Amino acid sequence: MARTAPVPSAVPDSAGAFPVTVDVVALTVRDGALQALVVDRLLEPHRGRAALPGGFVLPGETLEQAAGRELAEETGLTVPAGATGTGPWHLEQLRTYGPLGRDPRGPVLSVAYLLLAPAFGLPAAGGDAAEARWVPVGGLGGERGAGLAFDHEGILADGVERARAKIEYSPLAAAFCPPEFTVAELRGVYEAVWGTQLDARNFHRKATGTPGFLEPTGRLGGGGPGRPAELFRLAPGVDPSAAVLHPPLLRPVSPGRDAPSA
Repeated sequence: MARTAPVPSAVPDSAGAFPVTVDVVALTVRDGALQALVVDRLLEPHRGRAALPGGFVLPGETLEQAAGRELAEETGLTVPAGATGTGPWHLEQLRTYGPLGRDPRGPVLSVAYLLLAPAFGLPAAGGDAAEARWVPVGGLGGERGAGLAFDHEGILADGVERARAKIEYSPLAAAFCPPEFTVAELRGVYEAVWGTQLDARNFHRKATGTPGFLEPTGRLGGGGPGRPAELFRLAPGVDPSAAVLHPPLLRPVSPGRDAPSA
């Protein structure tokens, strides 16, 4: 006797039902500083206040599709297809927030994404954004992003911390550099993302001595004062967002941050 396929059980009546949104923490290094992409809201709630790009997920959309659509609509910037964890672009899901207490319209669950890239171009506001612009993270009321709408202050802080941690253990910082770069240029990325000055000689020793990270090109370059510096590139076959540095390039311990365990 043939067995019939089980009938899927219905969603329990007691299950919560509320809208889902996506928010994008887009970060890059511009003018020697870590900068975040923000928009000024055109509509209530929080009309006129700065916020992260994002909006409601539409029927039939995946979360990643919704993030890309909202970014394009509100800022004019597009994420290349298949950018998740590949190439110079890096897109990953950060975490979820809510649903209670984050939106005056009622319970809303938000899924945040972290987007990193060496260059995004100039944003152009659209959709329900009155303006879109890059702002140094320090210019958003500090690393906590004070003044951002909704709970975007905490989302931005989580995204910045994720980016800082990722360049400790992966070669992702090199994705913010041209294909060939000096160690000084690479150090500038680490300093911008970590928000601290690094000892040039010590950084050079660690960066060039980490297996599977950098490869000398045999050429000299650098447009700054002084003699030309040696040019490097990522080691062959290294995916900046997938490879793991061993040993990692750990950031300096700052007040309020515990040192990593040995």
